[in-house]
Amino acid sequence: MSNEMIALLMFSSMMLMLLTGQRVFGAIGIVASIAALTLWGGAGGHDIPFTAAMKLMKWYPLLTLPMFIFMGYVLSESRIADDLYRMFHVWMGSVHGGLAIGTIGLMVLISAMNGLSVAGMAIGATIALPELLRRNYDKRMVTGVIQAGSSLGILVPPSVVLVLYAMIARQPVGQLWLAGVFPGLMMATLFILYIAIRCKLQPNLGPTLSVEEREKITMAEKLRLLRAGLLPIVIFASMMVPFINGWTSLVESSAIGAMTAFIAAILKGRMTRAVFETSVRNTLGISCMFMWIILAALGFGAVFDGLGAVDAIDDLFTERLGLNPWMILILMQLSFLLMGTFLDDTAMLVIVAPLYVPLVKALGFDLIWYGVLYTITTQIAYMTPPFGYNLFLMRAMAPPQITLGDIYSSILPFVGVMILALVLLMTFPDIALWLPQYVYGR
Repeated sequence: MSNEMIALLMFSSMMLMLLTGQRVFGAIGIVASIAALTLWGGAGGHDIPFTAAMKLMKWYPLLTLPMFIFMGYVLSESRIADDLYRMFHVWMGSVHGGLAIGTIGLMVLISAMNGLSVAGMAIGATIALPELLRRNYDKRMVTGVIQAGSSLGILVPPSVVLVLYAMIARQPVGQLWLAGVFPGLMMATLFILYIAIRCKLQPNLGPTLSVEEREKITMAEKLRLLRAGLLPIVIFASMMVPFINGWTSLVESSAIGAMTAFIAAILKGRMTRAVFETSVRNTLGISCMFMWIILAALGFGAVFDGLGAVDAIDDLFTERLGLNPWMILILMQLSFLLMGTFLDDTAMLVIVAPLYVPLVKALGFDLIWYGVLYTITTQIAYMTPPFGYNLFLMRAMAPPQITLGDIYSSILPFVGVMILALVLLMTFPDIALWLPQYVYGR
């Protein structure tokens, strides 16, 4: 059997196992292990997982993962996010669609605190959604706002998904995070512009707060909420400013962020035993899950490298089919959209990284830029009907009056906005590359 056929058999076996509901790291790791032992026997086959484990243990930036996850859970479990939403509520309530715009702002800050889209979805569905519906906002508008805003969690630093990409693609995490800043802010700005324009044209979609309610909120109350709402921004700045200026390493900055969040929760009197225990347990669970996924991906990638599968795919696209690099890149992005119908962002990355990352490098594209491009594409993928991953998360968290049909129709305009952002990033790569080049080039 040729190496190309073995690679195809491995890929199809992995996809079949994933369709049975097997855990991502289990499906990938089992296929990689069986293939390694079959191809190279006991001696060579054993070396692959051992080498992958040693590579994982020696990857110093991986220490940032539990730090940022802990920081996010401390801030969310201590209800500091509630203060954020209340701040946006009182400051944006006089504008048509103002609370929806404030929800996008909330999601940006939640993304900067946590790095996971699920956290933004949970906070948006439990805090923002009931309030928006109570204020007579259109239910389709607000469900789309929360889904789109929560997707920023995997793009805005400290993105956990970009940490995973950095490990698999062997790229610096710091540069990837900085590369996600402007694209994330650009996408959030496009969301806000869409909401503002549409609610200006159709005021019934996003009514303002009543005059009576606005008069009840004093300036002193507004300023108090502004101080409380700015706390997460101060925490984010306390860890990112030293890192960007070169005063601390990435790991040291992550430790500063985790400690600052912990101290802030204590000072506000919200660091209870239950909050601490929940934060630690969730941090341990998610960190271990990601480490198993990275380990499985490294092993799978090592087998693919040994088979020469990447060279075979490169030859297929460039020599046999005669496609140019941009056409190949677009086909790769379309495959993400297809996989997003039944896989989450982490699973997609782990499955295709052994193939796509070396291919992207061989085609002459920047791997930092491609990491951001991949992230935006997966954001679109798992929000696209009929089987988008985020759609079902939203359905599980939404109240009964919001149907699956409402959720499907609500996301389509925001998907269009995200495709626009993707096109802008592909047309102007410096949107992602300027900041890391500026910081690391000094």
